[in-house]
Amino acid sequence: MSKVFKTNDQSTNLLSVSYKELLKALPIKTQITLTERLNGPGLKHFALHWSLIFIFGFLIYLKVPGWQIIMVPQGISIVFLFTLLHETVHQTPFRTRWVNDTVAKICGFMIFLPVIWFKYFHLAHHRHTQVPGKDPELEVEKPKSMGAYIWHVSGIPTWAGHFKTIIKNTFGYCSADFIPKKVERRIVKESRWLVLIYTIAFSSAYWVGLSMLFWVWVFPLLLGQPFLRVYLLAEHGLCPYVANALENTRTTFTNRLVCFFAWNMPYHTEHHINPMVPFHKLPDLHVIIRDQLVHTENGYIAFTNDYIKKIKKAV
Repeated sequence: MSKVFKTNDQSTNLLSVSYKELLKALPIKTQITLTERLNGPGLKHFALHWSLIFIFGFLIYLKVPGWQIIMVPQGISIVFLFTLLHETVHQTPFRTRWVNDTVAKICGFMIFLPVIWFKYFHLAHHRHTQVPGKDPELEVEKPKSMGAYIWHVSGIPTWAGHFKTIIKNTFGYCSADFIPKKVERRIVKESRWLVLIYTIAFSSAYWVGLSMLFWVWVFPLLLGQPFLRVYLLAEHGLCPYVANALENTRTTFTNRLVCFFAWNMPYHTEHHINPMVPFHKLPDLHVIIRDQLVHTENGYIAFTNDYIKKIKKAV
């Protein structure tokens, strides 16, 4: 059978090589190098990312001229901790397990997303990417009209989903196909601790008049969420419902700033082909497989324009 691939969002004709075969074809030394985990790159990236959050937050706290505008980059900086949380689920940003676990808890707390629950949600997504009825990400339908698109990008459904998950888990209603029975108690305990900590934090801020907690953290998160929604929609949006990661996932070519905040996750096909490749090695994997990529896009604006055009055409 021929091994012919097409790029730039052209569909393949009976794609004959799965991503697993593609990985097996790599030299053993290359496979080992690509999946080597290190603490250094992750800690450096983490420090830079959080430095920006602290700098933006301090400027907002001081109410420097234009501080209201600074809430936008602050929100982007915080909400894109989701991509780091997503990576810690795979234990790849750092070599040391407890560092991955600690960073995951910090990120989950900052974006109101329970870590243990998300871990099993996300691993199920990787096992069944774009498989209807099995991929939990498909439980929320991709927008198919302009009204649905605006509602989706607003981030309101996402926040409603986050808080619904926390509340349901808190009351013990955390059963789902992707959650093993043995971890349900841990998920319930985690959500109860989150509710307690959030209650103490926001109650204390209210009573001492610390409104800055809202302006430095919560409101920026609301402003940053639409940027994350647009970014995430490009990962699998408009891709076919098939099991092959070369066909069901998109790599988006973008600038270094976006790659920085997203921890190189715009290389998303590369990530799905081998989730064990750390974020700092994804560009190397991209160089190896770029001729086999099926779905690519030159930036998020281009993808958004394409998505909206297809929505309007379908109406």
